[in-house]
Amino acid sequence: ALADDLMLEILKMSPYDFEKLVVQLLKNMGYGEPIATKKSGDEGIDGLVKADKFGFDTIYVQAKQWKPDSTVSRPEIQKFLGALAGQGASKGLFITTAKYSSEAILFAQRHLQQKIILVDGEMLTRLMIEYNLGVSVETTYEVKRIDYDFFHEEI
Repeated sequence: ALADDLMLEILKMSPYDFEKLVVQLLKNMGYGEPIATKKSGDEGIDGLVKADKFGFDTIYVQAKQWKPDSTVSRPEIQKFLGALAGQGASKGLFITTAKYSSEAILFAQRHLQQKIILVDGEMLTRLMIEYNLGVSVETTYEVKRIDYDFFHEEI
């Protein structure tokens, strides 16, 4: 139910704010230096994120805010692949509020020069909940017990 409510709020956002949300999610997940690209003339890239906090590699991001019952098909992934190639990129992340067709999934799974990861609406809301983006913790309980292994191991 929380994921469904979260999706309803995501769909109320402007497309540009959705792109910023995706970049913020990646930041919450521990990626380094996330950047949302400008609104127009982005050449098919909605954001960039460093693969780690040291900035060893860049991941290019495409964010599509579509109706949850719609389907991202293979041509959309092919366009993204073209955008990645145009940037000389080796890694891409395509995030949508919709679903992916089986052809799109198979195309992304191919061993291409560019690695493309697909995140659908269901996975997006799960990640937002896991990384506390757009949600807040209402109650936390912590129960402690003796760790007998600690006392019986050699230190």
